[in-house]
Amino acid sequence: RERCQKKAFHTKVYGLCSVSEDLGCRRGEFSRKHYGSVELLISSDADGAIQRAGRFRVENGSSGENTDSTPGTWHRTDVHLENPEYHTRWYFKYFLGKVHQNYIGTDAEKNPFFLSVVLSDQNNQRIPQYHSILWRKTGTQKICLPYSPTKTLSVKSILSAMSLDKFEKSPREIFHPEIQKDLLVLEEQEGSVNFKFGVLYAKDGQLTDDEMFSNETGSESFQRFLHLLGDTITLKGWSGYRGGLDTKNDTTGTCSIYTVFQGHEIMFHVSTMLPYSRENKQQVERKRHIGNDIVTIVFQEGEESSPVFKPSMIRSHFTHIFALVRYNKQNDSYRLKIFSEESVPLFGPPLPSPPVFTNHQEFRDFVLVKLINGEKATLETPTFSQKRQRTLDMLIRSLYQDMMPDLHKNVLNRRSFSDVLPESPKSTRKKEEARQAEFVRLGQALKLKTTVKGDTTANLATTSFCKKEPWESQSFCSNFPHEVVCADSWGQSLLVSTDAGILLIDDGQPSVQVFDKTLQIKQMNVLEALDLLIARTDKGKESRILVFRLSAVQKDIETKKVIRSKYDCRENKLERTKGCHLYAINTHHGSELRIVVAIRNKLTSLLSSPESPVEEFQYIREICLSDPPVVMTLVDGPTGDSDNMICVAYRHQFDLVNESTGESYRLHHVETNRVNFVAAIDVYEDGEAGLLLCYNYICQYRKIYPFSGGSPLVQPSAYDFHFSWNQVPYAVVCAFPYVLAFTTDSIEIRLVVNGNLVHTAVVPELQLVASRSDIYFKATAAVSGPSDSSKEMGSKSSPQTPTAYEKPEFPLPSLEGEVPCKNLYKIPLSNLVGRSIERPLKSPLAPKVITTTTSSGITSLPVMHSLSLSRMEIKEIASRTRKELLGKLSSFLSVTYQFWHEAD
Repeated sequence: RERCQKKAFHTKVYGLCSVSEDLGCRRGEFSRKHYGSVELLISSDADGAIQRAGRFRVENGSSGENTDSTPGTWHRTDVHLENPEYHTRWYFKYFLGKVHQNYIGTDAEKNPFFLSVVLSDQNNQRIPQYHSILWRKTGTQKICLPYSPTKTLSVKSILSAMSLDKFEKSPREIFHPEIQKDLLVLEEQEGSVNFKFGVLYAKDGQLTDDEMFSNETGSESFQRFLHLLGDTITLKGWSGYRGGLDTKNDTTGTCSIYTVFQGHEIMFHVSTMLPYSRENKQQVERKRHIGNDIVTIVFQEGEESSPVFKPSMIRSHFTHIFALVRYNKQNDSYRLKIFSEESVPLFGPPLPSPPVFTNHQEFRDFVLVKLINGEKATLETPTFSQKRQRTLDMLIRSLYQDMMPDLHKNVLNRRSFSDVLPESPKSTRKKEEARQAEFVRLGQALKLKTTVKGDTTANLATTSFCKKEPWESQSFCSNFPHEVVCADSWGQSLLVSTDAGILLIDDGQPSVQVFDKTLQIKQMNVLEALDLLIARTDKGKESRILVFRLSAVQKDIETKKVIRSKYDCRENKLERTKGCHLYAINTHHGSELRIVVAIRNKLTSLLSSPESPVEEFQYIREICLSDPPVVMTLVDGPTGDSDNMICVAYRHQFDLVNESTGESYRLHHVETNRVNFVAAIDVYEDGEAGLLLCYNYICQYRKIYPFSGGSPLVQPSAYDFHFSWNQVPYAVVCAFPYVLAFTTDSIEIRLVVNGNLVHTAVVPELQLVASRSDIYFKATAAVSGPSDSSKEMGSKSSPQTPTAYEKPEFPLPSLEGEVPCKNLYKIPLSNLVGRSIERPLKSPLAPKVITTTTSSGITSLPVMHSLSLSRMEIKEIASRTRKELLGKLSSFLSVTYQFWHEAD
């Protein structure tokens, strides 16, 4: 109750307006609006008895049942399967049927583990990588490691990368081909690739499960809904996935609804198709199937004003998710509402606002993806995860005991801690080749058998190739010959620091030289709202922060004056910044700009004046740290009055430093020998800051509660979560609802709200260039003859994304006539964040003139459109939805407070 009062007070004082107006990095208002709020659901049965179903998260897509869609407001992005099997079932995809190594060992706590390693080509993109799987009772850990022809990779280094450095028994290689069967069984514990969902028909006014399960037939609209979900199949003699139904003796009915969706077989347990008993009011046979489904669809007849279904009407301890579907005959539309037991992690896709679908095919796709993602999320609840962990522990220990007799044989120990793929001695080469041939033969047979059984997803090329994904890249600049140091967007153009100087690049136009190559810039920010260009020059004792007026730079471009050199920038040097190696600015600035500059282990805080960018920058204070920071991010406090913070990463930790007092607070300590700090991304939620801390393979979300007495509350909480990337990224970009990790050859795309993987794009020789607005990157594209299949997705010169089916093995010969070239590509921010209006951004090379009406008449003003302007547009869009958010949350808080007060 105190927490609720505190939240209500915070809402009253600060409102729901986030300090960050950047919805590209917002997790709070948007996620709660579309993923629902947790409520205690209570209903009464036909006799008036109170029914409690516990606490459920209710997703309704909007604050009101009859809210209409408003043009220009936020809408959902494309629908994605989360953690898709064709991305996560690594052993089946990358290992089976190929030569690979498997190792066995025990950790310092005497828990056995298995390690599998394979050197494979990344989806036929000619990018060799080591795929590694660590099998433990807590689950599997999967990472990719780069291949180097000059540096061999050892088992010890792989385990160290997985934060496993200490062993009770050192790993030994397993040579038996039969180990593949056991490891495939371990992977199958991640969950079935096929699904069974319940479908319960409810007439208007029915309030109990006995009434709903007693419906012998459904209405015409219900039959159309079933026809939309899938095909009617005859159960007797059915050879496909049966979902627990009888396919021999018709004891579970004669027919059912079945479909295949994106490679997954789905069997629906339809209440009106299951056996009906007039003598049994509880319809036990029907409840036996639907009551044991994790996910159930409830199709409810009646008008919107009729009593609404609640999970408390169904007596089931197994069903965690209910999807309520209503059909509206007047406009031929479906309305969707989702109830999820509160322990189920967030899962997508978020419901549109309002959750009304007039396109029936779109509704079907949305519902099936939502249900599949929901069942996968439910498997992570304690009820299922603990059971899975016990099963894995039993299987791994049993397998370890079976392998124990071989641990003392010389043949098994021969390659312990050896190179992963060593050359066999000449004396044993033939024997080793014969063993590998048998190993591959058995693996291929297992793969074929698993596929025939239907225990793996089908070829997805026919289901998703024509779909335009939000992360699809566009060619921005072809054959870019320069090395990129850093860059930032300027309108629709790109200001790039290269080995040839500072260039301004626009799509389809020749590049313009802004500064010559004597000025080596390592870090830059284009702030169009403030008419400023901030830049950090080369490293060393002579490093400086430079500040320019964008209008002056543009004037030089327009008048084509002499190109500036570093000698022309003496007046642009910022005082007290000599020798700096890093700086950070408040990205959510208004008219005030804060800069924190790192000079070795000292932080210098500066504040700008909008009048003169250089002379009027005010020195605030200097803060000493124990070590030089590697990563630095400014965190805005809820009031902006002595509660702004600086997140710094150094040594083995992330710290929060009070910008006013210099006091330091431990945020997170990294428990590993080697730390590769990547980023600390500020993600605001209802005026309270949160941070995505990215290091090594880990991305962790930490919420920072309101400051108390100058100190932030940073202790672990239920809001925190973490996930692991499959490869170590060198940069991470947040564009809600996605977070993208950039590696040397791939873009890994996950969801901010839960860290679930939605896609991995293979991009050869990838380099992130800029990400403050649209995301720009540089990559190698293979321009070849007709034999090169430029996929249906994206432009012809766009980097290709991986397919779901297997391609020829690594290594591949180079294609004749192939010419590698470096191009610049762009992923529009508007595609990622799902906006319904386009940004009228213009290049600085062609400024737009708009007319504005004043009291004195019409005046023409040159306007520099920019990223800042795009963020302002996002701010305007957010303000349109804020009223309904205020109403929804205030109502929820008051109801919750009243309930707790009465309970006390």
